[in-house]
Amino acid sequence: MTPHGCGNCFLPTFSPKLLSDFSLFSLFSTPVPNCSVPVRTLLTSRLFRGLSGLLLLLGGFFGPFTTQAQVVDDTTKVLYGAKTTLVIREADVLRDKQEGRTVDTTLVGMQQARNWYHDSTFQQDLGNGGTASRRLLWEPNIQLGARLGRTVFDKYMRNSATIPYYDTRSPYTFFRFVQGSTGEQVFELSYSRSIKRNANVGFAYERFSSNKIFTETGSEGLSRHSGVLFFVRYQTTDDRYHLLFNVNTARHQAVEQGGIRPQPEDKSTDNRILTENLFDYADERIWLTQAVNVDNRDHIHLAQTYRLLGKGLTAFHVLDISRQTNRYNDAAIPRGTTEALYYPRTRLNPTVTYDSARYGQAENTVGVLGATNLVEYRLYGRHRLARLVTGSRRDRSITLDSLPTRTYNQIFLGGNAAFRYRIFGVEAAGEVKIPDITKPGPARGTLEYWGRAAARTGPLTAEFFSATYAPTLTEREFSGNHYVWENYDFDNTFVNQLTGRLDQTLGKQRLQASVALANISSLVYYNEQAEPAQLSEQRQLVIVGVRHRFQVGNFFADNQGTYTLGGDQEGLRIPSLVANAKVYYQGYIFKQALFGQIGTEYYYQSRFRAYDYSPSTQQFFVQDQFRIRRYSLLDAFVNIDIRTVSVFLKMAYLNQGLHRNGYFTTPYYTGLPRRFEVGLKWQFFD
Repeated sequence: MTPHGCGNCFLPTFSPKLLSDFSLFSLFSTPVPNCSVPVRTLLTSRLFRGLSGLLLLLGGFFGPFTTQAQVVDDTTKVLYGAKTTLVIREADVLRDKQEGRTVDTTLVGMQQARNWYHDSTFQQDLGNGGTASRRLLWEPNIQLGARLGRTVFDKYMRNSATIPYYDTRSPYTFFRFVQGSTGEQVFELSYSRSIKRNANVGFAYERFSSNKIFTETGSEGLSRHSGVLFFVRYQTTDDRYHLLFNVNTARHQAVEQGGIRPQPEDKSTDNRILTENLFDYADERIWLTQAVNVDNRDHIHLAQTYRLLGKGLTAFHVLDISRQTNRYNDAAIPRGTTEALYYPRTRLNPTVTYDSARYGQAENTVGVLGATNLVEYRLYGRHRLARLVTGSRRDRSITLDSLPTRTYNQIFLGGNAAFRYRIFGVEAAGEVKIPDITKPGPARGTLEYWGRAAARTGPLTAEFFSATYAPTLTEREFSGNHYVWENYDFDNTFVNQLTGRLDQTLGKQRLQASVALANISSLVYYNEQAEPAQLSEQRQLVIVGVRHRFQVGNFFADNQGTYTLGGDQEGLRIPSLVANAKVYYQGYIFKQALFGQIGTEYYYQSRFRAYDYSPSTQQFFVQDQFRIRRYSLLDAFVNIDIRTVSVFLKMAYLNQGLHRNGYFTTPYYTGLPRRFEVGLKWQFFD
């Protein structure tokens, strides 16, 4: 990518000092907020020109209707296609399973927005694509040791340890494009090909973007994300040595608006906010006009295995070098006559905020693994060397490297084992972090661990999970223009959870159900002042989950729901019920020339006191003043598959106006209004 001419947007940089300053490299530099070219112009004109050129290059939209994207011989027998393109994951290689799985060509779920990004779980966000988000339902933590704790943009980031590698007999190309009438956009292109039978190389490029819905100036960019991935897979002819390698870089920018700023006409006579008046979208006013969050990430990841004694004993090594840089800038802090209006205070600069953090780490994991028909095991040790630079600058002349620095030197030991015989199975896994070799600032690291044990018989599984882990680095220490704290006296959080599961298939029906009891001690959370706090009391959760899928003829249904008891307590904010139901008809038409689905999808979320969001710290925090009403979303969709091309058409939020004219996802952040969305997925196997 090259600069578009304004001189402010792309500043390519490269640094080979991987371990000294964690500046791995930048294939795409960070967009600067004060770009002179309109954001909408950048997001649409260049992308659509590139998209048009790509489609022309590939033969036009209607090419696959008249030609096959597969190689055939003289007898018209298909040689290359979906069945000859296998996906290989690192998790399978580290289980000594390299057979691969057939590439996914199904239509199911392609219209669901949760599947457009890299985390498909239910999330609380700021109502639009590319904005800060957090997982909506309770999940225990298994990340030990030093970790930055700024995860609100994780949903949009590739995980270098879970990317797909390929084993292809012919070149494989994947293309996806999604466009919504309110400006949300997804673009993805990947290419992979084998070099003889021992190696495969490929690359992928992705771009996400969205437009503001709180704006008076027409189309204006809210968020944009670009990511580049290069990957290599190699194996020896005798299948004893396997190597997986990837370089993964991402640049994410999100304009922060601070939510809707209620006007006098939005208040009752007793000064109560009339939230039903806040669904005018483009006519609403916002708090922040020049605030931007930037999250840049770079990864180099290598995994390799070598069989020592067949599948019974294999040595493995994983190297992971990563860097995450976060910047929050606000060039127009809203102020009253004497003080800041939106922020609690201004410490260093009353008009401009420059808060930054850079966290880098290098990890080496070595161990042994093995697998037979009955037993599977893995034992490993890992060393982590990490460094954190964080703070606030009075002006841009102060460099990030001049801010305070923390270093971390940590060792972990872990493993897992599984025994399976017919319908019986026993599994155990865990990891322990020993006290830090060097002190991480004022406090010395304590013992941390997580462990899981499960027993299965037929469709029933019982599992016990236990963990104790330290607060994140951001929870321990923060110094910015609006907040400052030090919490090195916080204790570790302790979690015990007991879960029972049922997974039963009867004919064309499948029922999955679970009941979990979780006990949480010394929970660290962000309180009403948006600062870290720790609970002295224990918290208990009861979580019931059910998913039922069935088929009657050509009609399919997929219904699921999660009920959480105890989610509305001090330090916790979880809706009591989250449910999703999908019903669709599936079949062939036009003499089996076209395969399609037509159906509806329904989402329901009960009322709860949702977390509020602090953009300068990139954290969600508890609040008691704003209760989000229960809401439901009804979508109608059509999915079509013609050979290697899949298309969906979707009307989202079809029920807008039937009960209310909108809904809130986070206090003073509304979800998107009714909109039309269209998507295209195109796969080539030659």
